[in-house]
Amino acid sequence: MDKLIAGVDEVGRGPLVGDVVTAAVILDPSNPIEGLNDSKKLSEKKRIVLAQEIREKALYWNIGRANPAEIDKLNILHATMLAMVRAVKGLPVTPDFVRVDGNRLPAWNYSSEAVVKGDSLHQEISAASIIAKVERDNDMLALHEAFPQYNFAGHKGYPTKAHFAALAEFGVLDCYRKSFKPVKALLTNDN
Repeated sequence: MDKLIAGVDEVGRGPLVGDVVTAAVILDPSNPIEGLNDSKKLSEKKRIVLAQEIREKALYWNIGRANPAEIDKLNILHATMLAMVRAVKGLPVTPDFVRVDGNRLPAWNYSSEAVVKGDSLHQEISAASIIAKVERDNDMLALHEAFPQYNFAGHKGYPTKAHFAALAEFGVLDCYRKSFKPVKALLTNDN
């Protein structure tokens, strides 16, 4: 039997709002998926199509998250590591090996390696990148439905000029990361 290799990637370390989202994916070598790449190099339309195909063809996949309260308590790096642990632990099998995009590994007991630019080099990491990105984008679309005045569908929670303007006008929602400097500064000014 082939080794079960899980690819892990994260999306959402830079935004001011929402969860940091990770995914763990174990692909089926006998059922290849064409067009896998770093999610940032794919159009939104292509990501959505590929995410569906990954969910259907991968042997296993799982989403891991850390919410804004955890991010504020732990810091974004440690919250991201926690979300990665959750993604891999939530798989219905224990992988033989785990490849993580980036230069750090969570504190875990899996045989693993960190791969810089891994989302461009290893298909299982590309697949995780795509699943995590589509999941987080969907979070932002749901937030946009609830709070259209913030235009989360446009900036996806990232610190843009338009996002800062909306924050200044409408204030800080509960889903914001209150430890992030621009948000913290607004909260300090309100008191």
